[in-house]
Amino acid sequence: MNNIICIANQKGGVGKTTTAINLSASLAAAEKKTLLIDGDSQGNTTSGIGADSNVFQNENLYHAMIGQVPLEKVILPTVIPHLDLIPSNQDLIGIEVELVNVEEKEKRLMHLLKSMDRNYEYIVIDCPPSLGVMTINALVAADYVIVPLQCEYFAMEGLGYLLNTVKLVKARLNPQLSLGGILLTMFDARNTLAHRVSEDVRKHFGDKVFKTVIPRNVRLSESPSHGLPIILYDIKSRGALAYLELAQEIIQGGL
Repeated sequence: MNNIICIANQKGGVGKTTTAINLSASLAAAEKKTLLIDGDSQGNTTSGIGADSNVFQNENLYHAMIGQVPLEKVILPTVIPHLDLIPSNQDLIGIEVELVNVEEKEKRLMHLLKSMDRNYEYIVIDCPPSLGVMTINALVAADYVIVPLQCEYFAMEGLGYLLNTVKLVKARLNPQLSLGGILLTMFDARNTLAHRVSEDVRKHFGDKVFKTVIPRNVRLSESPSHGLPIILYDIKSRGALAYLELAQEIIQGGL
């Protein structure tokens, strides 16, 4: 049975893609069969996991979403055992226009995932930094949404709007959707503001905030440029240990 998790926040630069890549890799390292879906036209998840762009130019998420190819055909293996990828590139920019007159366009991804023959224990969807058609598709397809929240000034700006969108999707399109948790990212232990943001978020959201906190970590920032998740780039780094801990928290918490 698939546990479908979407990583969403309409703000950019909060650690969505970093979380999608490294959570997926850490779940796979725990021998959980995992599918990572790049739902962002920037394709950073795809390049960050080391996928060769020549392989998926004409067969990626966009082509599956518009019905040109079956979803099974766009699934690629990765360098990590137990981890597969559905890649994306700039083609996905056109999805809003392509689906404008399509009935139930918000449910395209959900139907595609249900049509798959393969079974994954976890499916992780990286969303774009907007609340457009791809993010709505991800929320409709998902069981849980994880919201990365950077430990910086204005951290909670826009969070209420996102959570309201989640409520609306739950009420109208996907009754099984729930908030899997808020993930504090870019935490700098030397910074007083980071501690204050962490305390404020935990005070407001209680046990909906993951115990695991993702630190600001140079090795974590470097790893995408090498096309590697942090557990392959530097397994001993604080970033790698944090994402392995997050994966265990999710597995043990029943997500």
